[in-house]
Amino acid sequence: MFAENLTEALLRVLERPELKVLAQFCCITLNPSIGHPFQVDRQGNIVLGAPCLGEETVVAFHLRHALELAVLLKGTAESPCETAKILFAATRTTARFWLLDSFADHPQPESWVRLFTAADVPAKAALKAVYPALLPLVAEAGSPQQHTLSSEEWDEILRWLAGAWGLIGPVEALMAEGGDARLTVGVRTGLNHYGCSHRPRPWAVTFASSTASSLSERGFTGGELARLALMRAVLQGDALAFLREQARDMRRFLAGFLGVADSDAVILSPSGTDSALAVLALSASGGVPVTTVLTAPDETGSGIPLAAQGCHFAQETARGVSVEKGALIEGFPADARSLTLPLRNVEGGLCVSEDVVRACQVMVAEEVAAGRRVLLHVLDLSKTGLLAPDMEAVAALCAAYPGWLDVVVDACQTRLMPQRISAYLEREWAVMVTGSKFYTGPPFCGALLLPASWKNRLAKGTLPAGLAAYANQCEWPSSSACQVLASSANHGLLLRWAAARAEMEAFAAIPADVVSERLHSFLHAVTQAILAQPDLQLLTPYVPQRPVLTDDWDRRQTILSFMVRAPEAPDIDTPLDFDRCRKVYQWLNADVSEYVPQADRKLGALLCHIGQPVALPHPHARGGKAAALRLSAGARLISGEPSHDGLGTKARMAREIADALKVLEKISLILVHWSAIAKADPPASYAPRVPVGVLASGAEPHPHASGQKQTSVTISSLALGRS
Repeated sequence: MFAENLTEALLRVLERPELKVLAQFCCITLNPSIGHPFQVDRQGNIVLGAPCLGEETVVAFHLRHALELAVLLKGTAESPCETAKILFAATRTTARFWLLDSFADHPQPESWVRLFTAADVPAKAALKAVYPALLPLVAEAGSPQQHTLSSEEWDEILRWLAGAWGLIGPVEALMAEGGDARLTVGVRTGLNHYGCSHRPRPWAVTFASSTASSLSERGFTGGELARLALMRAVLQGDALAFLREQARDMRRFLAGFLGVADSDAVILSPSGTDSALAVLALSASGGVPVTTVLTAPDETGSGIPLAAQGCHFAQETARGVSVEKGALIEGFPADARSLTLPLRNVEGGLCVSEDVVRACQVMVAEEVAAGRRVLLHVLDLSKTGLLAPDMEAVAALCAAYPGWLDVVVDACQTRLMPQRISAYLEREWAVMVTGSKFYTGPPFCGALLLPASWKNRLAKGTLPAGLAAYANQCEWPSSSACQVLASSANHGLLLRWAAARAEMEAFAAIPADVVSERLHSFLHAVTQAILAQPDLQLLTPYVPQRPVLTDDWDRRQTILSFMVRAPEAPDIDTPLDFDRCRKVYQWLNADVSEYVPQADRKLGALLCHIGQPVALPHPHARGGKAAALRLSAGARLISGEPSHDGLGTKARMAREIADALKVLEKISLILVHWSAIAKADPPASYAPRVPVGVLASGAEPHPHASGQKQTSVTISSLALGRS
């Protein structure tokens, strides 16, 4: 809660979505005479000093420090040693927050920022030097002399920090760990490889669930509350036990949510590609050589082809182990190979379903005749929403080659009802899912669901030793085969799943008939708008061929894929090539208001995040390769975002449709002003340079916009909603 004497500037900073979660636990007042940036007590009270009246990025820094310290101290005993641990933990979290919140060349607000962002724990002498400056931040602490720590206590603190250092930080930093380099947030953009953030962006239009989404306030709250629980375990020295229990709890949740019989059939994995690696390990565990048949790998994850051959698919694993991309992983069979089953022809159109089935039948027959087990990846759904090959034809193949054909359903989009997953598992097919596509959780939270026969392989077989670089025992079922895996835990993965879980639970609270109704109204309106837009060409709609269920929302095409007219072409018959389509994707998520006329600047400043382009062959595109952008309906469209709480359902859905139409309008705006925008090539950014609601007023640049000079202006509470 906030006291009445806070300044308007302070209230604006406290409205920042990533600060509001902690602020709800505290009572905040202002007293510029206290002589410190702030003071906190063990009841959650915060008094802000004169430094919190300055430049807003510095104000945010001090507020973040005060909030972290107040929440961690709340209800604790007055033990000097424990107080020191909390002080150091809050200080490290705040220092890491500063790295995410400011530019590298911005003057550091405190001399200890560099010390507490180092990769290694500071030396005892350095900690002892900074401790007297931190101690007065706790109101009851008294003078540093009253809290003198013994040599033994300092040694205890150093031992504790050595084990805790990597687990201490803001949730938006910790969530970027335990994946790969694609999660790294750019210093100048504030976004990761996927163009999204682990901080909420309620001012942005987001229909990117076919690729990855920034966290909503709901998801951020789920992750932040999980981080606070982790921090309390860290302070008690029980972090590893806590994380292992969190992994077990998440596996139980996913089993219940997705209709899996038991949590021992759930494997947590950082990504769909990690899941594919686990699938190969299980399929090859019997010692028979394996051939993987990949259905349209260009419409799945980019690392899948390497994982399908048991090779490292990046230069660093989810556990932070440096590896050689493309090299065979220890313990995986060197004779593993893969084949590709295409779904599109050379002109980018869909192949006839019967032809796809016949090609699949031939591949399976030839490989089995050669004495090889076949691991068939089927898609439910692909990047452009395809479900293939025909599932009944796949079931017939399984019956024709018992014991020789393994099937894994790539459902990483997770655009399907739990009943479908149960049906796949009953057929003894494994299923790969994520919380990061349809459910709009942060990228890199995946899971592999095992049918009974696959689970039995863990009891009888062995896993490749090289999997220890990728996975931990607590993420897998308990079995002798899993003893080869690492004994630690992936905190980043568990925090990302905590955020995704919040979105999944919100979606599950909406009745299925309401889900269908909301999807229908949105998809119909946006489809008609794409068809009416001469700069765009909708890819042939594909309706997933599924058995009919009551209120089965998952028989709708929820990924709308479309090509974009090349700017120099008179019509859509000549679409953008892949490279320039990537530029449109980037500029949609950038503030291009500076390069368009005054009348269009509000639209130019609007940040629009949609699905990454998918490469498609096309005879008229430059280089023979076009691309499709994707505008997708995700779970948040159905459940709503906390920033929309003031809107009724009809008004909210109308606003979602209007936002989607603005994406299409901004694409046309980019095409009209292509030369000017291309010359500047503005990068995507976490926030617009100025709040979109005040563009006409000549406001100064936004202080949290990457790549711009920091000033005294911030996003006000009125500008947090889209306009």
